[in-house]
Amino acid sequence: MTISLSGQSVLIVGAGGGVGRAALETFARQGAIVTAAGRPGDALSTAAAAAGVAPTPLDFLDNDAVEAFFAAHAPFDHVVIAAASTKSGSVAGLDLDAAKAAMESKFWGAYRVARAAKVNPGGSITLVSGFLSHRPSAGAVLQGAINAALEALGRGLALERAPVRVNTVSPGLVNTPLWQGMSEEARDGMFERTAARLPAGRIGQPEDIASAILFVATNPFATGSTITVDGGGTIA
Repeated sequence: MTISLSGQSVLIVGAGGGVGRAALETFARQGAIVTAAGRPGDALSTAAAAAGVAPTPLDFLDNDAVEAFFAAHAPFDHVVIAAASTKSGSVAGLDLDAAKAAMESKFWGAYRVARAAKVNPGGSITLVSGFLSHRPSAGAVLQGAINAALEALGRGLALERAPVRVNTVSPGLVNTPLWQGMSEEARDGMFERTAARLPAGRIGQPEDIASAILFVATNPFATGSTITVDGGGTIA
């Protein structure tokens, strides 16, 4: 798919993560003027350098910082929110502080950015949820609930923010740095078992999700949609 975004401004929040970095590089290849935002650190700096831009520190857990950021910038054409840090676990097994922190990060973080973002008419906001909203897991109940909340937020914002378009991309299992905390053996085993049961025959790569983000961001008829990109995980 060849799309020219020459001269259009795109903000990627969470550009240091796997999906965020892939989205940053994807939009940059289409000629967009990209802003790589996220928590400062090596991951953000490396992602920004790969896209040929300077890193932009932004803590989306800090509402004052989020509002100050958008007050200091002209409206963007597209905003992608791909930042989150959550712990997995059952409702009974995950302590309340960790559960609240997960909600604070993935849901309220996206909420803050979407609330404050200045976007040109006809532009877009894209949220990133996850297929657990439709295929629950006993070991990740909270993640499913947060993802479902994000998808509902996206549908409502599509009405509130029109003519700005708002969509959500829902990935399945994707090979990102999120899994680096596992041993290589355990991680590879999980990937192999998942790939074996998926109709697509493989797990996702960040570029797969970035392509879907680019699609909804640039399709003028896409708004209020949730695009599932999970290799068939929801139906398998």
